[in-house]
Amino acid sequence: MNTVLNPFVIKEYVSKEFFCDRKNELFTLHRNVKNGTNTTLISPRKMGKSGLILRFFEDFSTNNRVQPIYVDIYSSRSLKDFIQLMAEAILIKFPEKSTIGKRFMNMLKKLRPIITFDPYSGIPQIEIGFQSSHEIVYTLQGLFTFLEEQNVPILIAIDEFQQIGVYPEKNVEAMLRTYIQPLKNIQFIFCGSNKSMMTEMFLHAKRPFFGSTRLLYLDKIDDDEYKKFIKYHFENRKKQIDDEALSLILSWTKSHTYYTQNLCNYIFSAKNNMVNTNVVKQAMADILRENESFFFQYRQLLTPNQWKFLIAVAKEDQISQVTAQRFIAKYEIGTPSNSRRLLKSLIEKELILENTSTDKPTYQVYDLFFSRWLQVKY
Repeated sequence: MNTVLNPFVIKEYVSKEFFCDRKNELFTLHRNVKNGTNTTLISPRKMGKSGLILRFFEDFSTNNRVQPIYVDIYSSRSLKDFIQLMAEAILIKFPEKSTIGKRFMNMLKKLRPIITFDPYSGIPQIEIGFQSSHEIVYTLQGLFTFLEEQNVPILIAIDEFQQIGVYPEKNVEAMLRTYIQPLKNIQFIFCGSNKSMMTEMFLHAKRPFFGSTRLLYLDKIDDDEYKKFIKYHFENRKKQIDDEALSLILSWTKSHTYYTQNLCNYIFSAKNNMVNTNVVKQAMADILRENESFFFQYRQLLTPNQWKFLIAVAKEDQISQVTAQRFIAKYEIGTPSNSRRLLKSLIEKELILENTSTDKPTYQVYDLFFSRWLQVKY
């Protein structure tokens, strides 16, 4: 698919040609589907979670054995929003002219929906005027029942699933679990980027979804695999990149998918046919400069102490002991309790990422480019 001008895609998924590795994760997803097991997929933001799902779905594009449906509920703020996004995702998968699509439209008409289509993408947008909370619940159950009754197995991936935890309606988790549990024709992948909320939902014994899925945590791509991927795409477009440049890219981005793709996209777009460390360093500086006005806005949203703490974590690059005397004294944090309080507030704001995939929890600034900018600026 050489019509893609830049092989380092940073927006929507294109195809497996431009997708790096994840062989183990794809194997696990295929195994779970084959064995009728639902999956909970957790990863930090921009690690490639949505891309992995769409890459996985591509494996079903050549046959009708499983019909995959992808719905992103990040923008949802209520159960009503959830239902409308689900309905839109179903209509995208099964267009109105298809057999299942015709059946689905007949079902929707009973709800008197307003259906429009985005003039640019053609994606359907559905607005349903519910008369009561009972009607909302009835419609949610009806969506699952409709899909269950179709004559093909269906796989639904719900992205940013932790959003259901902030809905104003009560017992949404229990309600969804009740409707999902008896389904035999539908499997689910519950995806989320808020690790604490997702693990609480699926690992806490008192929560409705406890023990109902297999967990899959998405971490960084192996450096050797990423280097091969980057080198291949440069050379495939008649560009050269040396080994030192490759190492610098992955070191600076910590092999984090989005930031690696973003930096490589920037480097590739330059006119250099030979990429060395000087070219990479220039691209790094340009990216930080271009984002500087955006980074400064963070300061307006934080207290002086929060800002100081954020700089301290960035300067450390990654830290495990925020209450250590060395850290507190070096950055004038105050007391261990103050340090813990600042850490908690910045994790809640998703400005600091807590990494619990290692032996000891570690902390780093969530936005890696922002972290690099703080390291340079302060």
